[in-house]
Amino acid sequence: MCRSIKTLRPPVMEQVGDEDIRAAALQYVRKVSGFRAPAAHNRVAFDRAVDAVASATASLLADLEVRGAAPRAGRS
Repeated sequence: MCRSIKTLRPPVMEQVGDEDIRAAALQYVRKVSGFRAPAAHNRVAFDRAVDAVASATASLLADLEVRGAAPRAGRS
């Protein structure tokens, strides 16, 4: 796994913003694709993958229940 991707769930990080999620998604796609910056003909596929991973990450973090962590805002 890419060592520069941070753990984003509580209690490691209480406040996670869209920038944190997008940065982790970008690092993941870079690692998997082997491209730091894709060529123009791969840009759409690369960006689509980053968007999909960021969306999946946000959903995962919203749905996780971590023992001992305070409930996140917006959850009941």
